[in-house]
Amino acid sequence: MVVEAAERSGSLITSTYALEQGREVFAVPGSPLDPRARGSNRLIREGATLTETAEDVLAVLRPMLGGSFSKLAFGELVPPGPAPALPTGDRTDGVLALVEEKLGPAPVEIDELVRQCRVPAADVLTVLLELELAGRVQRHPGNRIAWR
Repeated sequence: MVVEAAERSGSLITSTYALEQGREVFAVPGSPLDPRARGSNRLIREGATLTETAEDVLAVLRPMLGGSFSKLAFGELVPPGPAPALPTGDRTDGVLALVEEKLGPAPVEIDELVRQCRVPAADVLTVLLELELAGRVQRHPGNRIAWR
């Protein structure tokens, strides 16, 4: 997904390679007068999917995923089925227990959470990513996180 790309930007180069390999590339159009949009507009001319809404992306991905997406009452799009389970393992379980103990409904800075857990930052960040993908935590502005 390219939102803005100058004519010689890294994202444009990567996206061009992806198009050449037959990968799906999405691009948000921009003003033809804005030099920051020239790259994404060119990608659309070269075959990237013009993207104005989330539905544009879902229309392309639905057939690939072999299923449909449903809308929740509050408008979020989610894939059907149960929430993914968190991976288990001695190391992950221990860090998960620490993170669960330290998190609450009020957002906390991730750096502070790492300090409180007293384990390597990579382990805490891995657990937070797993929790986020499972839909159990929510990110907030200022690099903060809280239970959903």
